[in-house]
Amino acid sequence: MNEFDLRILYYFNSFANHSVNLDKMFWFFTRNPLVTGGFSFTLFWYAWFRNKHAEDQEFLFCGLVATLISLVAARILALSLPFRLRPMHNPALHFQLPYGVDPSGLIGWSSFPSDHATVFFCLAAVFWFVSRPLGLLAMCHAIFIIAIPTIYTGIHYPTDAIAGALLGIAGANLCKIASFRKSVTRPAFYWMGKDPGLFYAFLFLCTFEIAELFQSIRSIVLHGMQILKLY
Repeated sequence: MNEFDLRILYYFNSFANHSVNLDKMFWFFTRNPLVTGGFSFTLFWYAWFRNKHAEDQEFLFCGLVATLISLVAARILALSLPFRLRPMHNPALHFQLPYGVDPSGLIGWSSFPSDHATVFFCLAAVFWFVSRPLGLLAMCHAIFIIAIPTIYTGIHYPTDAIAGALLGIAGANLCKIASFRKSVTRPAFYWMGKDPGLFYAFLFLCTFEIAELFQSIRSIVLHGMQILKLY
């Protein structure tokens, strides 16, 4: 374990078990989709409709695609790199589990890089391209509501969050490549003009699933696998 991770991890862990409310608040931040994805996609829909500027909508739609690409890249890295135990599961760290934290979740999932940081820093960077105030607000949300609570509760090491943030921001910069952005948005915007009702239903579903990091789809897949094992 590197010194950088240990210093920051132990600093945040020094506050654990001093306040039940503080511990449970940070755990709540990591578990509640409304606080995490709900906030980001409230910004998304506000930015989409605030002036209906075509270029802004191009960046926003392309940003969803970039977010998916970044998330897939994060999953590939997590599966390809050596497995990394989460701080809450690493007995060598003597991590002090904050009040209310359930360590039974995420067993078997490598901590590096952070999926949450990848997604929400990617979105924050996209919002920055569209509006500096929205981008700044989203970046503060990504740092203080997404990244820090996962470190405090022992879900991630600081370098997990930093790597995820860099991966997400790099993915967001795909939107600045005009040829890529146009190739992604041209068929989508044609569909929007032809059948706006179906387009917006699909777009809402996409934002909902990204907001909850595809928990519904994961649940359906796992449930389906369990059913198949019975036969």
